[in-house]
Amino acid sequence: MQLNWNLALALLAFLCLERGHDSNGEVPGREMGLHLAAHLSPSTPPKDQEIAARAVISRVIGERSSQLFQVQVNKGMALRSFQISMLNDGRILLVGWDGVSVCKAFHHYLKYVLNKDVDWFKMRIELPSNLKLPNVTIESTSASPMIYHQNVCTWSYSFAWWGLEQWRRHLDWMALMGISLTIAPVQEAIWVEVYTQMGLNQEEIDDHLAGPAFQAWQRMGNIRGWAGPLTPEWRRLQLLLQQEILGAQRNLGMSVALPAFAGHVPRALQRLHPNSTFIKVQRWNQFPDRYCCGLFVEPTEPLFHQIAESFLSRVVTTYGSNHIFFCDPFNELEPPVAKPDYMRSTAAAIYESMRAIDPRAIWLLQGWMFVKNPFWTPDMARAFLTAVPCGRILVLDLQSEQFPQYELTESYFGQPFVWCMLHNFGGTLGMFGSAKLINSGIEAARRWPNSSLVGTGITPEGIGQNYVMYSLTLERGWSDEPLDLDSWFVHYPLTRYGVKDERLEQAWLLLRDSVYSFRGLQKMRGQYVVTRRPSFNQEPFTWYNASDVLDAWHLMLSSRSIIPLDDDRYDMYEHDLVDITRQFLQISADQLYINLRSAYRKRQVPRFEYLSSKLLELLEDLEMILASGRNFLLGPWLEQAKQAAPNAEERSNFEFNARNQITAWGPDGQILDYACKQWSGLVSDYYLPRWTLFLEEVNVALHSQRPFNGTAFKQKVSQRIELPFSNWTESYPLEPLGNTWLISQRIFETWKDYSKDTQFLHNNRLSVPRKLGPK
Repeated sequence: MQLNWNLALALLAFLCLERGHDSNGEVPGREMGLHLAAHLSPSTPPKDQEIAARAVISRVIGERSSQLFQVQVNKGMALRSFQISMLNDGRILLVGWDGVSVCKAFHHYLKYVLNKDVDWFKMRIELPSNLKLPNVTIESTSASPMIYHQNVCTWSYSFAWWGLEQWRRHLDWMALMGISLTIAPVQEAIWVEVYTQMGLNQEEIDDHLAGPAFQAWQRMGNIRGWAGPLTPEWRRLQLLLQQEILGAQRNLGMSVALPAFAGHVPRALQRLHPNSTFIKVQRWNQFPDRYCCGLFVEPTEPLFHQIAESFLSRVVTTYGSNHIFFCDPFNELEPPVAKPDYMRSTAAAIYESMRAIDPRAIWLLQGWMFVKNPFWTPDMARAFLTAVPCGRILVLDLQSEQFPQYELTESYFGQPFVWCMLHNFGGTLGMFGSAKLINSGIEAARRWPNSSLVGTGITPEGIGQNYVMYSLTLERGWSDEPLDLDSWFVHYPLTRYGVKDERLEQAWLLLRDSVYSFRGLQKMRGQYVVTRRPSFNQEPFTWYNASDVLDAWHLMLSSRSIIPLDDDRYDMYEHDLVDITRQFLQISADQLYINLRSAYRKRQVPRFEYLSSKLLELLEDLEMILASGRNFLLGPWLEQAKQAAPNAEERSNFEFNARNQITAWGPDGQILDYACKQWSGLVSDYYLPRWTLFLEEVNVALHSQRPFNGTAFKQKVSQRIELPFSNWTESYPLEPLGNTWLISQRIFETWKDYSKDTQFLHNNRLSVPRKLGPK
């Protein structure tokens, strides 16, 4: 399906007209999505896309790829479709509408014919040297014309320190998953050019641009200058890296949205334009005035269009364009005027600033601003969304699995939208997901009356956790029918570990029906008891039977002998064993905490002391199991940050950025523990010292028969542990330590019956206070 730009836009406008913002007639969102996808598709020649797809396959299975697979891009096929067949020479022919579709075909063959799979941590598949490829004939067309991946925050929580090698693996993974739309947010070097030309000096610009781990929120106007400045060399390297990423994405046929101007500018700009209308952005998460916030230029002001034109023209010149631009003027920021007319003129002006540079522009908007925000009444949302011509704004329904906004906005009043699973906030660890809701939710969105759904996607704030949920969502987005979850979860361990075993199958079915069965409206932020600042005000909860996790853990432990140690998929088994051990310890910590709180309130001193010793023992076991897992270490995150620094002088600030983001998140703990990680190193030198200090303070209060002073403790733990951690320079291991299975087995035997020991009745005293801070 190959359409020229003008025809694609004309068809989009026609579909919108037929549908109408208030029409009761039904025009399938898929039809709108096909034309929108064709409009945004890169002009990369088919031969170049074939070369890119062959390179992906070669990186996944090695040099023999050309002996096993032949690829072809055929624009005569249906959009986002592929075909798999066997050639006369025994090779498998993969034909797709674009390079991404070819890679999706390859992944389908790997997973459902060869029973092998990849994930974020494992992008290399070893095929037997004597492998004879099975002959199959398969045709498939994506039910989602567009499949989207990334959140603006992912670039800070997960990608902050990535170089080209890590990006290459991730781009290969994106192609295999069939992802066709994403974002490219790097823009700081361009802004320096714009602001310098406008007359700002370097000090004023440095006061505005945040540090490398916090750029996502500075870009959206939430903060300014925190953990900066950014050096010219870093800005230049990031721009060059972005160009490499974009080239690789477009070579595969992916469409990429570039940043547009949302209205957020440095405060110093007011000095140069005293007659323009600026609005001081509201305080965000209690950041002090020094770091919050910049100014907002009214989009109806001539200055807005002057800046927008200067910025966006440079963006297009620097990065090229797929005619789609992302812009979020009110991300967790309330608009200054609560009137529909204001919202209508604001949206129209922002869109016009894009169209002035690119008449074919599509505005990509995060729907997060509508979620749980009473400001956005239906009238406000309608005014904002319908101010842009229908089909020229594409909304990411950012957390459809829990808070679908398309239901509250009449399918975004006719504007096309993408159903997205957000799932994770801050890159936190903890088994969590809603498998059944995702399976049914995508179907419900497609069948919604007068639906303008044009795609599906994943929008996690941080990746590297709960891979099963992302794999499931992306496959469900491609499929036009609900998945058979029993079959899917039974097949998952076969492709992940390389063996078919009833114990592993049962383990994953138990996980599906427990940790991956969440249904509810609680705001899940991953801040579990073990990783939150200790207090007696926490309310841990689970939505599943903890014994299911224990049983699944036992089944996984018992199946070790059937997975060859030299198999390349044993690493995935060890990863999951660390994760499920960590999960059960997390659950156990929640339950210990509830008993500790009860013992304190009932003034049961011996019981409190015993439970305290058990909780500290648990944290030490948590540290040990995490230390055995390659993907659960603090060391690589810090080392990558230091290595990313363009020079030796910047290493300390980059390490500060990395440490602060995952702990205090701000100068004084403004978003404390939001991006917390259950990583080895953080447990031993951050979470364990906090709990040790807390339990000591409470114990003293109990013995002196006075109330525990929570306010004094907050100040003490902040000054002794939380804020100093950002400035510590302790190094941590880059490689795992210990035998994962042996450690997990020992912890299983220790904790499987722990609830029998928490009832009271031991006079154990607290162990010797641990040293606070790095060892």
